[in-house]
Amino acid sequence: MSTLRTPLPATAPRRARGQLPDVHAHDNPQSRRLLDALPRLHRPYRPTPWLFNTHLQLVFLNARKKTDRLPYDRIQPLVMADGGKTELHWLGFHLPPQTPTIVVLHTITGSPASMQELVRDLHESTGWRVVLCLRRGHAHLPLATPKLNILGCTQDLREQLAAIRAQLPESVLYGVGSSAGSGLLVRYLGEEGEQALFRAAFAYCPGYNTDDAFTKAHPFYSRLMAKKLTKQFIRPHAERLAHLPTVRTLHAARSLAEFHDHIYELAGFDSLAEYSAASNPMRVFGGITVPVMILNSEDDPVCRFENIAPYREAMARMPNIILVTTGQGSHCAHYEGWSPRSWAGRLMGEYFLAVATTETL
Repeated sequence: MSTLRTPLPATAPRRARGQLPDVHAHDNPQSRRLLDALPRLHRPYRPTPWLFNTHLQLVFLNARKKTDRLPYDRIQPLVMADGGKTELHWLGFHLPPQTPTIVVLHTITGSPASMQELVRDLHESTGWRVVLCLRRGHAHLPLATPKLNILGCTQDLREQLAAIRAQLPESVLYGVGSSAGSGLLVRYLGEEGEQALFRAAFAYCPGYNTDDAFTKAHPFYSRLMAKKLTKQFIRPHAERLAHLPTVRTLHAARSLAEFHDHIYELAGFDSLAEYSAASNPMRVFGGITVPVMILNSEDDPVCRFENIAPYREAMARMPNIILVTTGQGSHCAHYEGWSPRSWAGRLMGEYFLAVATTETL
């Protein structure tokens, strides 16, 4: 068993600015064809000069979320089987029916506004249709039932994909998961195996094992995210959720790990163990059969680089997995150029175009 580049280190080394991305993949014809077709991986990733550290990249990312305005061309409400409400936000919906469709799964507190830059980058870099799957309780959606999973629910995703497939039976589907959305993506792919509806997928800044990933997040961002989760998901629905014994702890959570460890009742489970068994993406990672590219940054303060270590050998044995790591890029940022644009968003587009091309060779 061999890989196409050097073995992945257990911890992040210091890197000079502007080094080539590290690529780790099973050495097989499919991987070689794909990597040969990805010019972005054959030249250095150079972060925006004035966004020279992980914190500045994150500050800019959050500022851009608040200032960009993307006019989605169709918003489609959906009612789940249990009465929960989700939505599909489309860009390029009216493209020809055979045009491929990229399905985007958002971050832990994601919204149509926060994901608009990625949606636009994917649309512009491929010319394809893009649809954002908005999860229940996120953005403006009411909590129609007292149930919400911050990591996402594969049953809800299946219902959203069924709605997409019903409208576009001729469109090949590709999947992108960002941060927590990457965990949902991997969980779905692992559960479905060869029955998964995606031709290929891209997992951006995954945290891997959700049982302990949150304990490793930078303390500042961990506290910040716990407050944001409480403000977004718990306080607005305090009366409706008052019957859940764990809600008081969620109100007072001071870290991501504490919030995660007490979300199980709100997600519809009787215990943390049951919640983990149904939600942790790494429990089913080995069941993935479609091509998947994974991108992590060594300076990610939220989904830490060290989270990769327990899965290095398993990924190296999987012929369909390509792992890309960069020295810088922060968490779901990866800005480059004086006028910052996401290097990662355009890599995703290149990857999907390469898959679409090489599968016909």
